[in-house]
Amino acid sequence: MPDLSFEVISAEVEAYSVLPTLIFKMRITNAEKAKLQELFGKPERWGETLRTFLWTHVTTVVPRFSGSTIVELPVSCTYDFEVVSAKYFSALEEGEIPLTFLFSGTIFYTGEAGNLQIGQVSWSKEATYRLPVALWKQAMDIHFPNSAWIRLQKDVFDQLYQYKITHGLITWEDVLVRLLRASGEEVKS
Repeated sequence: MPDLSFEVISAEVEAYSVLPTLIFKMRITNAEKAKLQELFGKPERWGETLRTFLWTHVTTVVPRFSGSTIVELPVSCTYDFEVVSAKYFSALEEGEIPLTFLFSGTIFYTGEAGNLQIGQVSWSKEATYRLPVALWKQAMDIHFPNSAWIRLQKDVFDQLYQYKITHGLITWEDVLVRLLRASGEEVKS
């Protein structure tokens, strides 16, 4: 069976997609520290709390090739701040996100006698890639320019929606700005 090796050679933003999608072909500042505390706790504990986390599973079919080939691997991204990867990626202001790609699957190949053979790609096959933070931010900006997502429980959303209607407010920003001002918070816009 062929001994395959894998390498991620580049990443780019897929501009024409329904969801923010990266096509794949750490420096931490004080501002980042504050945002990363939600995920990893206080910085003095990061030696114990920093761990890898699963971002996603992606499946692709690699067409027949001889020697080597390059394939595109589309990876959908989310801006949902309930998802750990979105919290982590958005907390970083610059630099690179260290990624590890783990490969598995089935390989069909021609044996020495010319007959069809089937084998499993070894679970030990992996490749690393350092994704520029700017590329992830670009994918988000294309699909969600100057915005962020918040998930709310249905009953809270219903109350906010009723508030919006009752007060004749046009946008959700209007609702939140009014509530912030009513609570005495300074609103930056």
